[in-house]
Amino acid sequence: MKNSNNTEDKNIHNKNRNRTPPYGSYGYSWFYIMLFILMIVFYITVSSTNKTKEIGWSTFEQEILAEHDVEKIVVINKEIADIYIKPELFEKEKYKWITDGFFNNKMGPHFRMNIGSVETFENKLQQAQQDFSKEELIDVKYNSQTSWTNILAWLLPLVFIIFFWIYLLRRLGSGNSASGTLFNFGKSTATLTEKDTKSSFTFNDIAGLKEAKAEVMEVVDFLKNPERYTKLGAKIPKGVMLVGPPGTGKTLMAKAVAGEAKVPFFSISGSEFVEMFVGVGASRVRDLFKKAKEKAPSIVFIDEIDAVGRSRGKINAFQANDERESTLNQLLTELDGFGKNTGVIVLAATNRPDVLDKALLRPGRFDRHIYLELPTKEEREEIFGVHLRPLKLSKNVDSSLLAKLSPGFSGADIANICNEAALIAARKNKKEVEHADFMEARDRVIGGLERKSKIISAKEKEIVAYHEAGHAVASWYLKHVDSLFKVSIIPRGKSLGAAWYLPEERQIVTKAQFMDQICASLGGRVAEEIIFDEISTGALDDLEKVTKQAYAMVAYYGLDKEIGPISFYDSTGQNEHILSKPYSEEMAKLIDKEVQELITTAYERTKNLLVKHRVKLEKLAKLLLKQEVVEKDSLEHLLGKRELKELVEKQQ
Repeated sequence: MKNSNNTEDKNIHNKNRNRTPPYGSYGYSWFYIMLFILMIVFYITVSSTNKTKEIGWSTFEQEILAEHDVEKIVVINKEIADIYIKPELFEKEKYKWITDGFFNNKMGPHFRMNIGSVETFENKLQQAQQDFSKEELIDVKYNSQTSWTNILAWLLPLVFIIFFWIYLLRRLGSGNSASGTLFNFGKSTATLTEKDTKSSFTFNDIAGLKEAKAEVMEVVDFLKNPERYTKLGAKIPKGVMLVGPPGTGKTLMAKAVAGEAKVPFFSISGSEFVEMFVGVGASRVRDLFKKAKEKAPSIVFIDEIDAVGRSRGKINAFQANDERESTLNQLLTELDGFGKNTGVIVLAATNRPDVLDKALLRPGRFDRHIYLELPTKEEREEIFGVHLRPLKLSKNVDSSLLAKLSPGFSGADIANICNEAALIAARKNKKEVEHADFMEARDRVIGGLERKSKIISAKEKEIVAYHEAGHAVASWYLKHVDSLFKVSIIPRGKSLGAAWYLPEERQIVTKAQFMDQICASLGGRVAEEIIFDEISTGALDDLEKVTKQAYAMVAYYGLDKEIGPISFYDSTGQNEHILSKPYSEEMAKLIDKEVQELITTAYERTKNLLVKHRVKLEKLAKLLLKQEVVEKDSLEHLLGKRELKELVEKQQ
């Protein structure tokens, strides 16, 4: 047992001895130590030099030479005379400054003066010593030397600049472990997950996305068991593009691939290819695929590929050398330049497929496009189940009910709601997270932070109450509007009030549904006009939404009789930078006219509806002023049970 421990200690010692410490391990301390020493030397030299006083000839002759205080004179480079005082005179009052302070100047020189020319200086000195005896004559020496002060004056800044650049260039070069010097900044910065590395994240941790998981799992299975596919002559797709709205789980899917695949996994962001240096992006692409081929079979994951994969259109025609375009060209070459069955598979993720270059999306590069849509009710229930696991829940929390109350939510939104609910429960010192906490978290995520402290006048509060009541009553009696479950006049975020709906999960929208939605959105503005005979600016958001919906109906979806089945929508995004419109001025006038008539018709329809139900409108507004929030039960008690069949019969 003792020998075993000794062996382990030796192994650890050998590993530590052979391990080369990275540059950042001692933080360039040697650089600062050298700089500090140089500064001290420079300070000592300059301090001692500053003890030497500059004087003129008359002062030297009358106050020093005439007093016989000079020990010797040294002429430096035939320009400067250094004057040394006799050591026994340092105690005199006028020479005490020589020995004062920490840095004294006993060794000299003590005085210094410019001599002009050697001949003139010698003549003056000879005349001044005419009355001196032979023993009193001053010894004059001539030296040629370079001053340390002058050397340090230009050498120290130079040394500092050199060390600073060495430090800076090493910092530039050490952006990742693979590029430790300046000349390696073109190397790939991809993070490598080795095949022996165990990851806790697998496909079992991804809820929903069954079809997408099946597609990606097939790629992983090919790398694990290639013989099953190759014996039938099948070829695995070279590239798989994950496309979907933000928060639907594209990067999450890649993490699961890294955990499931028993092959090296390279992950990198698209923005890491683009640098300020020309050619770095293309160099990193080459290096990334070189490493991937060396470790084949392997997987390369490029997150947010739209950073380098943007379409090469006319917008870049005026640029002589676009770094992003050269990077994309290299990426296209690498994707389609694989040898047969090299075993390198590329996964990429983006939420902007419309801006990607067509050459990038063609078969042979990215053969498969997997679309990750927003989750359905059943998928949301599974996602809630995943995110509810770590929470301490109350018995009244039902994941199926939470899934029903969160239509249109992505996986990231659901994770955010679960986390917010736990924070709210902790803030209230609860021992468990309750259903009410999830509802409060949902409202906060959608509408923003509740601001009960916001001070508004009584008149403004009354206008808001009737405005929200107008939305509620109009939507209650319209067939195709989503189910209303709460009305509030508590300020949240930028809004002063809100009507909360449960949207139906539709794939298509009819003209009748569009018209009902527009009428419900205009309910607040119409209610203000009916009750106060005056309108306010509170309907800005509603009018913006209504105008966009009306223009979409007329110009995009072809739902207008006058315009006909014509659509000016550009799904490719190529006309995004073109200033001109894809239709004539006459057509633009006709579109504007039809949109105006459509909104005006919806406004009159909403006005007739609210005038008919004015009593209920006023009751609901007064109830809102009293208790600020009205739930679905109170709405049914006040407005009657919403029976859509009866509404259809009445409207017919």
